[in-house]
Amino acid sequence: MDEASQHTRHYHPRVPKPGERTRFQETRRITLIGALVNILLAAAKIVFGIIGSSQSLIADGVHSLSDLASDAIVIVAAKHGSQDADEDHPYGHARIETAFTVGLGALLIAVAGGILFDAVDRLFQTQRLLHPGVLALVVAALSVLSKEVLYRYTLHVARKVRSNLLHANAWHHRSDAISSVVVIIGIAGSMAGLHYLDAIAAAGVALMIAKIGWDLSWSSLKELVDTGLDPERVETIRNCILNVDGVRTLHMLRTRRMGQDALVDVHIMVPPRLSVSEGHHIGETVRSRVIREVDEVTDVMVHIDPEDDETSPPSLKLPLRGELMDRLSAAWADVPAAQHIEKVTLHYLDGKIAVDLLLPFSVLEHGRTREQLHEAFAEVAARVEPVAGIALHFH
Repeated sequence: MDEASQHTRHYHPRVPKPGERTRFQETRRITLIGALVNILLAAAKIVFGIIGSSQSLIADGVHSLSDLASDAIVIVAAKHGSQDADEDHPYGHARIETAFTVGLGALLIAVAGGILFDAVDRLFQTQRLLHPGVLALVVAALSVLSKEVLYRYTLHVARKVRSNLLHANAWHHRSDAISSVVVIIGIAGSMAGLHYLDAIAAAGVALMIAKIGWDLSWSSLKELVDTGLDPERVETIRNCILNVDGVRTLHMLRTRRMGQDALVDVHIMVPPRLSVSEGHHIGETVRSRVIREVDEVTDVMVHIDPEDDETSPPSLKLPLRGELMDRLSAAWADVPAAQHIEKVTLHYLDGKIAVDLLLPFSVLEHGRTREQLHEAFAEVAARVEPVAGIALHFH
């Protein structure tokens, strides 16, 4: 039986989870609904903001236009990000979605900067302050209602398909609803005679837009530089692996995000003299169990270790089988029983090589005892570096 004395590494392509084939369709459907709402709201806010003389409502209309831009980005990113892995992109295309999210965040920050600059400018030039009326107030109230409904619906779909970008877009809808509340306060205050409140409300909307843009960009940038999962999630993965029968311990547990998914690399230590097939089976069990029990994980790369090599591989510089067998063959050439060796198993452990030999019982019929054979091969082991010892097995 072959022994797992060498490190074995397993890689498997990403396995789609149940329902994932409809992810793009679900994303596109809710995003198109949101886009239609945003078109109507943006037009209404800007037109009635101009008619009703409300700077904050016009700013809120621009916010809705940025929502429309984000809807377009979501659809494009979801379409390309949902493509299967290929030769050029072996991990899939999920980070296309991440890159687009960074772009969306930057767009929002730029829009916020323009709105904030105009609002502050009006505050310092009071003759430019606008005086909104009831019409602007009604449009702002309708915006709050429609965007809150859209937020809840989009968030529901985002959780269903596990899309960070769609989740971000849902909060973009919520931010539009919140900004409209600020607009209502500004318009109402301006109607009460505090004309500067409308400009202050516009500045408040701009700051909210900038905050959303920053959060989107920062979280996505962390993903692009392979920031690991939250410590609590990593601990869940660690416990899941340690609960697999045959895993003694683990080290070099690394995680990263790939769009809505998470990838895991881990070294697990198993008993050093397991067969290759049993070590492989343990590794496969680790992989399948983590994918099954940790929702966002879609792939696990498992490295099998027979000993702790976290700081430095103790057996790295040892000779491979071909070179070692040449040395052994020369050393045991004068041992007659060596001609009957049927199998040689090597164990690379602790910077040495332990050798197991399989011999037929017939070698004991030529007047030599087991003890004599053990002594003969022990002398061979003493002459060959870096052999730690030779064990004999008969059948």
